[in-house]
Amino acid sequence: MRRNNFLHNIKKSSRDQMLFGVCGGLGEHTPIPSWVWRVIFLISLFCGGIGIIIYIILAIFMPVN
Repeated sequence: MRRNNFLHNIKKSSRDQMLFGVCGGLGEHTPIPSWVWRVIFLISLFCGGIGIIIYIILAIFMPVN
């Protein structure tokens, strides 16, 4: 039996995007709004730069909505 895994449904947003639509897509498919995802990535950018690495990986591998 296949479980409904939300990670398979996450896609980049074509409506709510500033750069690549990653945060907009995360905001559409999770209970966390897109502006919170943007703040999380911004804060993690200043904490060692891991935020930009994760954002780039998601921008490359997330499919477009």
